[in-house]
Amino acid sequence: MLPKEFVEYTSELLGKERWENYLSSFEGSVPVSVRLNPFKVAQEELFPEIGKTPVPWCRNAFYLAERPNFTLDPLLHAGVYYVQEAGSMFLDEVLKQLAEGPLCSVLSKNSPFGGGGACLDLCASPGGKSTLLRAFLPDECVLYSNEPDRRRANILMENIQKQGHPNVIVTNNYAIDYQRAGLDFDLIVCDVPCSGEGMFRKDYGAIGEWSLQNVMKCAALQRSIIEDIWPCLNEGGVLVYSTCTFNLHEDEENVKWICENLGAEIVPIEINKDWNITGSLLEGFAGPVYRFIPGTTKGEGLFMAVLRKTSEKQHLKSKGTLKIMSDGHPVGTQKGKNIIPAHAEALLTNLPKDKYPFAELSKEDALKYLHHEAIVLNSDVPKGFVVVTYQGHPLGFVKNIGNRANNLYPQEWKIRNL
Repeated sequence: MLPKEFVEYTSELLGKERWENYLSSFEGSVPVSVRLNPFKVAQEELFPEIGKTPVPWCRNAFYLAERPNFTLDPLLHAGVYYVQEAGSMFLDEVLKQLAEGPLCSVLSKNSPFGGGGACLDLCASPGGKSTLLRAFLPDECVLYSNEPDRRRANILMENIQKQGHPNVIVTNNYAIDYQRAGLDFDLIVCDVPCSGEGMFRKDYGAIGEWSLQNVMKCAALQRSIIEDIWPCLNEGGVLVYSTCTFNLHEDEENVKWICENLGAEIVPIEINKDWNITGSLLEGFAGPVYRFIPGTTKGEGLFMAVLRKTSEKQHLKSKGTLKIMSDGHPVGTQKGKNIIPAHAEALLTNLPKDKYPFAELSKEDALKYLHHEAIVLNSDVPKGFVVVTYQGHPLGFVKNIGNRANNLYPQEWKIRNL
């Protein structure tokens, strides 16, 4: 049951038709959408047995007609695709239009500047927007993917490593740490912590945690995060601000505050009217923003605004270092006379094909491997460290000793139930 104060506020905010459509959306199934990792697979190779339709605002992404058991699909664990809410994928359309305009020198693969520079995903866990960013950015552009919560940062690192691109640095820091580190960015994506109203339909736990007090607490926290990271954004650079909530305090009112207090202008993004994306709901605020409301748009609740920095960039002096969890260049661990390769190395898209032997697994053996069971390889597979694959995609390492292969899959990543 939705909280009374939420109903009173949000029904008035959305208006009669949108509110009724929103309530009706609880009676239907939650849309399932996935986005492919273009470094590993082509679209036609996935889910041939399930009906799929394209997500209109994102390349390499589609809705599935039904929800498969993703956990028991080895291709998910190989980083071949990512399960992501469709509204969040609107970032791809934003990036495409920015690459043709204000951030051409950074985002365009055909830029005369070569697409250098650095981008930051500040509140990145579990990794949807970071993996989308990495798929879009030129290879030479460095992506910093950050999560301040340590537990969530481990989840982020796992998903980034499964995607396999070497040019991602995963960190576990707060926004102020980035300011103290003196780093500069042309693009910052900030999916700020929020009250989660847009997740009510698929996460009933979020309903129980909601309160007006928490809404106002989140709104204040969001301003603090943006204020801390703002000095790291170059003048003329772009900040993509997003939440998964509906209320004005965390959405339009915060965007207006950023523009008026930090120095920014809103960048318009052209949209197709058939996408049924809702604009600003704040009276007197016409700045283009983008709302994905269940029942109106096919997806969960999302709010997004694109802001270009107009204030002067202040010079930052490095006064601290970042907690780097992964830098895209995994190093093995010395154990006796051997160096045990880092698991993430097997998943890299640039792993030389002749560095280790490869051994293909059946689906049954692939699931056993992901469950951290010992497996037996064919007799022609060399002894030593071997990369095991499923449908040609690496899953990780084993140490083949002949009569069996010792499983080196990370314990913390293993499938709990088969």
